[in-house]
Amino acid sequence: MKNCEMKLNGKILTITVDVSKEFGPSSSGKSIIIASTEGNVSIPEKEEIKIGLNVYRKP
Repeated sequence: MKNCEMKLNGKILTITVDVSKEFGPSSSGKSIIIASTEGNVSIPEKEEIKIGLNVYRKP
């Protein structure tokens, strides 16, 4: 994962992203990547639940 942190607190999933960071252009070059799980990943403590996250901006 790039620039994202997940915490499960009871039944509440909290995702933290530092929006001041950037990781360069996407593979298509149409956006600038800020954060990504880089595909689907399991959430903490609940392997059966998956999440796929992409945070980006226009160049």
